[in-house]
Amino acid sequence: MINALDFTILSITSLFVIVDPIGLIPAFLAMTQKNTNQERVRMAQLASAITFAVLLLSFLFGQRLLTAFGITLPAFEIAGGIVLLLVALDMLQARRTALKETQEEKAEGIAKDDVAVTPMAVPMLAGPGAITAVILLTNRAETAAHHMILAGAILLVSILTLLILWIVAVRSKMLSVIALKILSRLMGLVLAAIAVQFILNGILAARLFN
Repeated sequence: MINALDFTILSITSLFVIVDPIGLIPAFLAMTQKNTNQERVRMAQLASAITFAVLLLSFLFGQRLLTAFGITLPAFEIAGGIVLLLVALDMLQARRTALKETQEEKAEGIAKDDVAVTPMAVPMLAGPGAITAVILLTNRAETAAHHMILAGAILLVSILTLLILWIVAVRSKMLSVIALKILSRLMGLVLAAIAVQFILNGILAARLFN
């Protein structure tokens, strides 16, 4: 059984990397270039709150949906690991994956007056990858303490997302594009390792199940 400290590190790291508020910065600035700093801050607050709500709902009801569709946990671990690996490979190339945002969604966001709900919160922050990660982590949670840790990790990542976007909203000129790309690649490497581990866990569980 995974201990509480290891599960805490796994949960926070996985969720922060897959939500990827740092990778959202260029798109956030592009979509809000005509807005004031106050409007940017308000959109950051709303987007972070919606991200928390979506991920919390995934935590509470994700496993029930799997059961309803007759999907086994090993199958979902393998499929979910592949999804996260695809996201990680895009991050290693310092680009936003289409699972988080397409060019059409970004262009639509630039044309909108308020981008907080969509496309910022969904799908750029709380998209398929983040929802998948939450369900996978819920599957790994073996005790009540693990479930509390995961709920706390969702809250912490949402708060960190708000802080990062708030700083960007009021201090955008301080950002370094090169530094953001380097950080994105490092985070992509971490996510790739986590994704491969989920796939291996699913394969092992499937063999034991059979």
